[in-house]
Amino acid sequence: MFFRDATGALSSSFLLKQQRPASDIRIARRLTFSALACCLVLGATPLQAATVAPGAPDSPETGGILRITAENSGGTLDPQISYVHITYQMEAIVYDGLTTFAKTPSKLSSHAIPDLAEALPEPQDGGRTYVFHLRHGIRFSNGKEVTPDDVVASMQRIFKVNSPTAGPYYSHIVGGEACLKDAEHCTLAGGVEADGRAWTVTFHLTHPDAEFFDRLAFQHASILPADTPSHDTGNEAPLGTGPYKIVSYEPNSGLKMERNPYFRQWDAVAQPAGYPDEIHYSFGLDPEAAVTAIENNQYDWMLESVPLDRQAEIGARFSDRVKLIDQLVIYYAALNVNLPPFNDLRVRQALNYALNRKAVVIYNGGPAVSTAACQMLPTGAPGYEPGCAYTKGASPEHLAPEWKEPDLALAKKLVEESGTKGQKVVIVTPGSGGSGAIANEIRATLVDLGYVASVRPITPVIEFSYIQNSDNKMQIGLTGWSADYPSASSFLRTLFSCATFIPHSSNSINASQFCDPKLDALMDRAAEVSLTDQKAGDALWAEASRALMAQAPAVPLDQTRRVALTSTRVHGVFDTPIYEAVFSQMKLRRAGDAP
Repeated sequence: MFFRDATGALSSSFLLKQQRPASDIRIARRLTFSALACCLVLGATPLQAATVAPGAPDSPETGGILRITAENSGGTLDPQISYVHITYQMEAIVYDGLTTFAKTPSKLSSHAIPDLAEALPEPQDGGRTYVFHLRHGIRFSNGKEVTPDDVVASMQRIFKVNSPTAGPYYSHIVGGEACLKDAEHCTLAGGVEADGRAWTVTFHLTHPDAEFFDRLAFQHASILPADTPSHDTGNEAPLGTGPYKIVSYEPNSGLKMERNPYFRQWDAVAQPAGYPDEIHYSFGLDPEAAVTAIENNQYDWMLESVPLDRQAEIGARFSDRVKLIDQLVIYYAALNVNLPPFNDLRVRQALNYALNRKAVVIYNGGPAVSTAACQMLPTGAPGYEPGCAYTKGASPEHLAPEWKEPDLALAKKLVEESGTKGQKVVIVTPGSGGSGAIANEIRATLVDLGYVASVRPITPVIEFSYIQNSDNKMQIGLTGWSADYPSASSFLRTLFSCATFIPHSSNSINASQFCDPKLDALMDRAAEVSLTDQKAGDALWAEASRALMAQAPAVPLDQTRRVALTSTRVHGVFDTPIYEAVFSQMKLRRAGDAP
C-alpha cells in the first residue's frame, strides 16, 4: 500500500497505500490512507448525451464528471516515489506496469496478472531469468508508443529517484545493489535488457523470487517514458498509459483527470476503459462536511472513510448507498528501538501488554468495522495464523488465541525492571482525523506505566515521512500500512527488515529502525520455500510473525474495514483488494434516471 498509505493511515493510508473507517489514520501502503478533500462544488452537472470518446466503453452509461472530495492531497504525483494510498488509488487508472492487479472484483489473496506484458513468462535459469514480451501499440498520453527501452529506463529510474521500495523490492535485480550505492549512474547492467527487434525485456535476478510478478505490479514499477526526469516530478505528473491523464494539479485545491486520447483497451481486467469523461478531485473539505456534501449529491465519493459520528446516520438513512470495504491493512504504533526508553525490549513489551485495544476498537467504529490487532500480519494475509502474545495470561512463548484484555500489572513490573520510569516520551501522530484519540489513549497508558508522556500532532501529508527519518528522533509514531500486494513479506519484510532501514532518509519505511539478521534469515527462508511449497512457506511466515512480535518493535492496534458513502448518481461501485474502489469503473446516472 501502497497504504499504501502510511501517511494517510493515521491521519487517516494503507500508506497504505491509509485510512481509518472512523478516524482516518493509510497507508501509508502502508497505511495509510492520506485524507483528500476539497472546496465544495455546488450541484452535480447532469450527464449530456454525446459521442463516445475514443477508448471509452461503448455504453449509454459512458460520460459525465465524477466528483471526488478529500481532506488533503496525496503529495507528490511521481508514481515511483509516492507511497500513500490516496495517490496509489488515483494513479491506478493513469499508469501501468508490466504486470498489475485486477481492476475487477477479486479475492484478497489474488496475485498479479499481465498488463503491458502479453503474458506472465515462465521462469528460466532456476527462477532467476524472466523474458517479458511487450504488447504492441500501447501509447503514452502524448501518442508515443511504449517500447522495451522505456521499460529499462523505468526500472533504472526506480533507483535514480531513490524510490522507497528500491531496496526491498528491486535490489535483487542484477546490478541493483550497485544502483543502491550509486543511484545517479544506475544502469542495471546485466539485470534488465531490452530487445527492440523481439519486442522483449529480459530480467536477470540474483536469486529466485516467488513475489517478482507482484513487485512489478506495484505502483513504483510503473512504466514511464524513457526521457522522464530522474528526480521527483512533484506536482507534475509523468506521462502514463492508462485510460486517464492528469491535466492539472494544485495540492491546496484540486486535481483534474481527462481521458487519455491514445488509450485503447487491451485487457478489460488489467486496465478497463473508463466510464466518466473526467474525474475531478477537490482538496480541503473535512470529512464531516464531505459526508453532508455526498448526502446532498454535491460529490459522488470521498477518499476518507465516513467519520464515526456519522456512521449511524448514514446506516439509517442511506443504507443502499453505503459500502463496507475489507482491507489488508494494519494500524500500529512504531517504536524506535534505537532510542530510550524503547531501546529496552522490556519497555516495548510492557506497552504491548498495557494498551487497551478494546478502546482502540471503540474509537474506530466498534467491532463491525474494527478488530483488535495483536500481530503485524492482518487477518486474510498469506501466513496469518491467529495468536496473541500480549494479552493477559499470554506471552511470546505461549500465545493466546486472540487479544482479550490488557495486563497492566505485568507491564508495570517490566517497566520497573527496566529502570526507565520517569523518562519523557513524545508520541507523534497525524494532526487531523480521529488519530488524536488513539494517541491520547497511548499517552494515558504510558503515564500509568510511570512515564512523562505527551502527544505531538503533525500535518498528515508529512507525518509518514517525518517518522521515517532517523534525524527526527521519533520515539513513537502512529501510522498504518496497507498491502502493496497480497503477501506476508509486504508487511513483515517491508516494515521490519534490515534493508528497509535507511538512516537519515525520509524514505525509510522501517520507522522502528529495527534490524535483526536472524529474523531476516527466517524471512529469506520463508520466501525461498514459498517458491515451491506455498503452504510450507506460509507456515514459515507465521513463524516470522511470532518472532517479530517477541521483539515487539511496534504495537499493533487494529485492522479496519472502510466505510464508504456514494451519491445517488453513482452505481456499479465495487471494490478490489489492492486498489479498493476503481474510479474508472464508476458509472454516473443521467439526469432523471431512477436510482
